Amino acid sequence: MTLATTDGHLLGGRLLYTQPAAGFRSGIEPVLLAASIPARSGERVLEGGTGAGAALLCLSARVAGVRAAGVEIDGSLARLAAANAAANGFGDIEIIEGAIETAVLPGPFDHALANPPYHAPHGTESPDASRETAKRGSDALVDAWICWLSAHLRSRGSLTVIVPAGMIPACLAAMARSGSPCAAIYPLWPKAGRPAKLVLLRGIRHGRGLMRLMPGMVLHQPDGSFTQAVQAILREGGGLDLDG
Repeated sequence: MTLATTDGHLLGGRLLYTQPAAGFRSGIEPVLLAASIPARSGERVLEGGTGAGAALLCLSARVAGVRAAGVEIDGSLARLAAANAAANGFGDIEIIEGAIETAVLPGPFDHALANPPYHAPHGTESPDASRETAKRGSDALVDAWICWLSAHLRSRGSLTVIVPAGMIPACLAAMARSGSPCAAIYPLWPKAGRPAKLVLLRGIRHGRGLMRLMPGMVLHQPDGSFTQAVQAILREGGGLDLDG
């Protein structure tokens, strides 16, 4: 069966972006995640669970010459990600179809990133199979993802994930076990004075520094519109400094 898709854009129209018409659709998370990766031209980047490729597209648009590999278990999404990379002229993005726990890749990479599955394992099941696969998580699954990503990093390479605030304990434990201990926690506040629902976590392979709780970023104005700092990322392709 042919996957129904919709054509759209990322980064204020700078990127063409086709994604599924239903089921798993990209939000702002992959764009913010991509903005936070401290990659430089010529460096290698690995993404687990790349979906239709939003994060790697945004990263490649911001950092010319970055070489990226995305692993995606859903064949339809993997093909869509590859087509999106080609449509935007990014020949240095490679999409690998398969489960990240078993994918074999040449290493090491300079940076790794993921927006891992995070829905509770016993919650209501989504009627859409692709969305269910993309979102259904557990502490054990997140641990496996983080350990796999960390294992493919060079020493002092960065590991960055975007997760719900409730997953911080499990992620911190997994990052410590993986050899890429967390160096920075960066909260994403939905509005000023509201509890953070999402956080960015930055780990460093073989890092020994102290973990820091960063000021974070407010996403929305009181009227619900994006703040100027967020618009600079979503519309203009700006970067996000997690490390201060």
